[in-house]
Amino acid sequence: MTDAPAIDPTTEILWGDADCLTRVEPGYRWVMIIRSAILGLGLLAGAGAGDFALSDEGLITQGMVAAPVALIVLYLVFALPHRRWRRLGYDMSGDRLRVARGYLWRTDTVVPFGRIQHIDVDQGLLERSFDLATLVVHTAGTHNSKVSLPGLSEPHAAEMRETIRAHIKRETL
Repeated sequence: MTDAPAIDPTTEILWGDADCLTRVEPGYRWVMIIRSAILGLGLLAGAGAGDFALSDEGLITQGMVAAPVALIVLYLVFALPHRRWRRLGYDMSGDRLRVARGYLWRTDTVVPFGRIQHIDVDQGLLERSFDLATLVVHTAGTHNSKVSLPGLSEPHAAEMRETIRAHIKRETL
């Protein structure tokens, strides 16, 4: 039996072997589920209104619009957040931050610390209730000039920010 090859952070991620990355906090799944449920309620309300209006005119029978939308909402709320969470990971080495994400559209971003302009730790209302935060790294340039890493615990995001900041400070001296 041979050992799996080491993955170089500068190469494309092996998506079947994503366990080499650090996963974000498990509580972030709940944040994604709640966000999907809020979106789903809006979709169901719109589908219900359209269903009511069209069935009132006699164009369709009751439920022809709302039922398929309800199935889509069930998928959005119960299946998709878990799949997205499994495909979100990061790796912070001594000189770079790597963020990989994506279920259908996969993105693997490597940000060298030398290109970072400034770093933010953001917390929305929902994230704050789960003690989570998003690390946002702003770089020079236009393409991918803002790289966000959601789903970190707030203390860990602050620690990562300080580690990156200390590395940047050493490089500028």
